[in-house]
Amino acid sequence: MRDYPSPTSPAVTAVMRGNRKVDTGPERQVRSLLHSSGYRYRTNHRLDVPGARVRPDIVFTRRRLAVFIDGCFWHRCPEHGTSPRANTHYWGPKLERNIARDQRVDQALRAAGWTVLRIWEHVAPTEAAARIVASLHGRP
Repeated sequence: MRDYPSPTSPAVTAVMRGNRKVDTGPERQVRSLLHSSGYRYRTNHRLDVPGARVRPDIVFTRRRLAVFIDGCFWHRCPEHGTSPRANTHYWGPKLERNIARDQRVDQALRAAGWTVLRIWEHVAPTEAAARIVASLHGRP
C-alpha cells in the first residue's frame, strides 16, 4: 500500500472530502441538457471489456458511446490542471497514474468497439452536450 500523506490542514481535508466521485456539477448539467433534448442514457453503468472494468459518467449502450467528464485537477487538464505544492511525493505519481489509467481504459474500450469521448469539466455544458450529440450522430 502506498504511503498516504498527512493532510496539510483541516481546510484541505474538508475540500478533498467534498470532491464527488459521481454526480458532479458538470456531469449533472450535461445530463440535464441531454435528457431535456430527448436523449436517454445510463449513468455510472459498469462496462466490462477485455483489459478494463470501468464506469463512464454517461453511457449510450446501443450506440456504444462512453462519455467521461474529466476533472481538471484529477486528470491534469493542460489548461487548468494544477500540481499541489504540498505532498508532491504523493500527488505527482498519483495524478500520473490517473492519466495512464485513462489511456489504458480508452484503448481497451476502443478495442472492444466503443467510442470514447472525454470532455473537460471546464467545457460549457451546452458545448459538451453538443459534442455528445454530434458523436451520437457520427459527426466528429
